[in-house]
Amino acid sequence: MKKILVIGSLSTDFVVKTQIKPNQGETVFGDSFETVNGGKGANQAVAASRLGGKVSMLGCVGSDIFGQEIKANLKANQVDDTFVEPVTQMASGSAHITLYEQDNSIIVVPGANNALNEKRIEEIARELEQYDLVIIQNEIPQTTNEAIIDYCWKKQIPLMYNPAPARRIEGKWLEKITYLTPNEHEFSLLFPNETLSSALRKHPNQLIVTLGSKGAIFFDGKKEQMIPSFKVTPIDTTGAGDTFNGALAVAILEGLSLKEAITFANLAASLSVQGFGAQGGMPTITQMKGSQHYAKTWNFK
Repeated sequence: MKKILVIGSLSTDFVVKTQIKPNQGETVFGDSFETVNGGKGANQAVAASRLGGKVSMLGCVGSDIFGQEIKANLKANQVDDTFVEPVTQMASGSAHITLYEQDNSIIVVPGANNALNEKRIEEIARELEQYDLVIIQNEIPQTTNEAIIDYCWKKQIPLMYNPAPARRIEGKWLEKITYLTPNEHEFSLLFPNETLSSALRKHPNQLIVTLGSKGAIFFDGKKEQMIPSFKVTPIDTTGAGDTFNGALAVAILEGLSLKEAITFANLAASLSVQGFGAQGGMPTITQMKGSQHYAKTWNFK
């Protein structure tokens, strides 16, 4: 089985549900509070693993109860945590999420995720060569991401870069990425002087732009391919993008065409928003097969 390495953030999500969105300086009562596992790196690793991927995680957690729970959750989801390092100088990362009218707002406190530096990547660089695909996001230091991009490019290791949360990156790094998966806002930061169509045409089968409830779009070398989403009533949209990326990685390594892989990822994302928490609704491959939209030609085991 082909192997995926997710390099990125691990955190605990502190989630508040409210029917009233507070204005600046205003205090309101919420409806509920929960703690759930999160971090874009961990989310994408769990999403890929539940869909049958052979997944390892590389990142840092604090030497605290949250770090212990994060590692336990990875193991419970069959994600190899050998490269998840507890550090003493920082607390585990956290995200503070407010759910309001089927949408969410998030404040991220990186904590130990910022301890994943270039030195750590240098120490385990040779390990990257055993993987068929590496996935990164933007919740670890940018210099760390650049070191990963450069190493994967030199060693010809396929790399998926989900540039979330949004931040700018020099164009020279984008040219070294196998798959780039921004949403519309992230796209506008990465390509400030480009229209969507012109950027897609310059990056055929590489740039995949997610469009929320509309689906995702890419250029296949001949024409733009708009892959529509599957319409559902969402309970919690947190983690939908992470589910998409984890599912896309698994589908690509299973040999699906990029068009079919995006369709598969769209279906996984649509199922994920029908549960609570970033990981709570992430589907298993069995649940995917139970969907009326699952294509038998995908032929997952």
